[in-house]
Amino acid sequence: MAQIEFEVIEGWEKLPEGWSFVEVAGVATDSNDRVYAFNRGEHPMIVFDSEGNFLDAWGEGIFANAHGIYIGPDDLVYAADNVDHTVRIFTPDGKLLRTLGEKDKPAETGFVPGRSAVQFGGGPFNRVTNVALSTAGEMYVADGYGNARVHKFSATGDYQFSWGEPGRGPGEFRLPHAIAVDRDNTVYVADRENSRIQVFTANGDYVKEWDHIVRPDDLYIDDDDILYVAELGEIAGRSPDHEILPHAPHARVTVMDLDGEVITRFGGRDPVRPGNFFAPHGIWSDSKGDLYVSEVVYSGGGNRGLVPLDCHSLQKFARVRA
Repeated sequence: MAQIEFEVIEGWEKLPEGWSFVEVAGVATDSNDRVYAFNRGEHPMIVFDSEGNFLDAWGEGIFANAHGIYIGPDDLVYAADNVDHTVRIFTPDGKLLRTLGEKDKPAETGFVPGRSAVQFGGGPFNRVTNVALSTAGEMYVADGYGNARVHKFSATGDYQFSWGEPGRGPGEFRLPHAIAVDRDNTVYVADRENSRIQVFTANGDYVKEWDHIVRPDDLYIDDDDILYVAELGEIAGRSPDHEILPHAPHARVTVMDLDGEVITRFGGRDPVRPGNFFAPHGIWSDSKGDLYVSEVVYSGGGNRGLVPLDCHSLQKFARVRA
């Protein structure tokens, strides 16, 4: 396959005066290439056109913590909230249509935040992370920080089945953080803390895995069957004066085909420099092949203070055409 190259567009997004993302947990585009930034600031869903002009904002007062976003072919927006244990489905202008899971009622998995890890796989949901659709509109949900499972729902939201248990073996997970489904309804799961992508049939049968990535945070498959992977890596360390500290491997984006062959990788060691990454958390490509990468830069996991507060939270990369 021919090499694919990208160049960063600095200062792409134009937020209203006084607004801030805080950090952007997820990003997706709709059929008109409008860009939805699912963020942890005052306005959880901020919408731009492809040139970065502000269009809309919604979701205020709804979310406990923005995490994963998926936009279907009908432009419905699927938003996973990993703190209140729900996946909400919206129209493009923010009208709530349906909620999967019960708000503030986590499934029983033996998980106690800060005290015990996931002990066994449970039902939907406990700290749910992200969702993806099959070609028939069925929902596959990665469930995540407080669980170790993938759940399948019908297109109308009826629960069907689940798979996965905590562990390191085939079909086991240590934080299923993201999910993608290709045109053949093969399911790809970012098994983050096992530093691998596991591949399953539509029925949840294990097929194979790829371990040449480091802590994958998000996955996206485009119409050309190209898989984009946001890799957290080992988070870049910085001293209080923001001097770069040694770390390896660093955060990056990997582009590969659906056989797992790497096409290209990018992202250098200085996480603050435009085009590089500190903690890439969401990834999506629009109809022109341009790429969007969102980051969680300083709220949790001991990250606060490791990069300046104005470090990039959302970057656009233009695909370079020969």
